[in-house]
Order: sequence, then C-alpha cells, then structure tokens
Amino acid sequence: MHPDRLGTMFSGSAIIDKDNTTGFQTGDQPPLVCIYTSAGGTNPWSKDQPFTQGIAYSNDRGRTFTVYEGNPVLGHINGGNRDPKVFWHEPTDQWVIVLYLDRYPDGKRRMAFFTSKDLKSWEKQSEVSGFHECPELFELPVDGDASNKRWVLYGASGRYYVGKFDGREFKPDTEILSYNFGNCFYASQTFNNIPAEDGRRIQIGWGQVDLPGMPFNQMMTFPVELTLHNTDDGIRLFPYPVKEIEKIRGKRHAWADASLEPGANLLSGIEGELFDIDAEFAVGDAKELGFVIGGIPVTYNVAKGELSCGEESASLAPTDGKIRLRLLVDRVSIEIFA
Repeated sequence: MHPDRLGTMFSGSAIIDKDNTTGFQTGDQPPLVCIYTSAGGTNPWSKDQPFTQGIAYSNDRGRTFTVYEGNPVLGHINGGNRDPKVFWHEPTDQWVIVLYLDRYPDGKRRMAFFTSKDLKSWEKQSEVSGFHECPELFELPVDGDASNKRWVLYGASGRYYVGKFDGREFKPDTEILSYNFGNCFYASQTFNNIPAEDGRRIQIGWGQVDLPGMPFNQMMTFPVELTLHNTDDGIRLFPYPVKEIEKIRGKRHAWADASLEPGANLLSGIEGELFDIDAEFAVGDAKELGFVIGGIPVTYNVAKGELSCGEESASLAPTDGKIRLRLLVDRVSIEIFA
C-alpha cells in the first residue's frame, strides 16, 4: 500500500474477518483486514493535518491488498488521532477500536473506544486518559485462572492499566503502572487471532536502537508472552520470552552451585556475541552481583534492591534470598527479565 489521496499511512493493526462482516470475501479464505491511520498532507505533524482512519483488505492471505474505496471509515477527530487497535469483542458481538486522541485543549492524552458491526461504520462509546500513542487492549486470566480475568490497556511506552472492559467502556482497577524500565522499547503490538489451542498473548516491540551503516532502521524486540499475576502490590503484567526461542539455540553451557568470588568470571573462555542466559543467584552477603555483557555491566545492588544496566534501573526484591535473571543478548541489545 502506498500513500494516497488521504495521505501517508501510519500505524495500525489487522484482523481476520472470519464471519465476513465486511462483505469483502471473494473466495474460500476469510479476508485479512488492516486498519490504519492516514496522516493527511505533506507535513503529517502539522497541527492542521486531518488524521483519519482507513481500512484495506486482502483475499490472498496478505499477498496483495485493496484499499477500501469508502475510506475514511473514521473521520478526523480533534487533531492527531492515530494508531487504531482493532479486535473482535465476542460478548457484545462487535468490532472494537482503541484509538489514541491527541491535542486536547486541556493537554491530557486520551484513548477512545469505538464500536462497529462491519469495520466500516463506527460509533464512539467512551474515553480514558493517561497514555500516549499505539494503544493495546486485551483480556488475560490472572494466575492462569480462566474464571478470573482482567483487561489490560496500555500505550506505546508500556505504561498500563489493569481493569474491566464491557465492550464500550474501560474502567481501571489500578493506577498507571509500568512493566518496562529500559531504553529500547516502544509502540509494541500483540497478535490478534492466535489459535485457541495456543491461547497466548504474544507481543513484539519496537527496539529503538541506532544502527549506523545498516540498510535498515532500528529493530524489533524478541517476542514475549504476556501474563497477569497476583503480587504483594496487586495484579501486575509480566512479560517473558516465548518458548520458541529454544529453537535458535546453538551450544549449551551450564553451571550449578558455583561460588562466585569478587573479580572472578565464570563465563571466561566462552566465545560468541549471541546469548540466552538464565541465571539464579543466592544473594547471601554479596554487595553486588551480575554480568558484564560486551563491556556493559548488568548489576544487582543488594543494599538498594536495584537492578541496573547502563543508565537504566528497576527495583528488584529477592525471593527466598534469591534473584533470577534471564538475558537475551543480541549484537546491539540486551533484553533483561528479572
């Protein structure tokens, strides 16, 4: 798809219209439908540009797309509205869009909720304030209990609410929370229509890493599964690398019950630059512990209860006197799960 009469195409999302609610289907396969932001004229960030939402569809499993001739399906709203996240809400038998609304006179950022029966005609239902760009909204069981579910609403930086959603209105049960504390994460999306027998909520983020000299711009983060769990502070969102990463492992190295002395390097002599490190430390009477990855320290300060990498840090409390770290080391990034 290329820029058209409605402007440059910005972020959006996509679904499988399995019941052909759009009427776009021409063969045996249900259509794949993208919904995206059209950013107006030659300067999409001008305050006068009319941002609108459009759709395009494919009947050959995404090989080619046809832009819907009736675009825009959702007109200009108050400025920089963009980044539609669309999904089917089964209990109310309708499509839902979560859309970022920008440039309100009061300066607050909002997510708005719209509903539709056919992806073409949309009705605004409600708003909630607090986030910036690229919204996501999905339901997860708490601690794997299918009878106890909550909805997660988040924005581009990974800040999120846990709450309830009835198909029209989102009601937060928490304050704004965060599960990401690094400097290499933005505008993530999760997959729609994952097969029921799988059932995971899998997320890939935009890794904002400068890569001078490369024939591409920045990167995507490793896919993670998102889950909800009860903690001492309430229900929280947990990301963890998907199990499929095991398929790209090469050599395996393992140590158990190793004593670490100051200055010692357990991993000396291991060559390479790509690693999947899974480590459990008994904190004991150590002041600090961790790794040095490509000259970059990943350090746990015991007294502060704080994990740091470069200039970024996050609180981390031991469990039964232990901390566990999972590090996915790529050539230009370190993704840390603690």
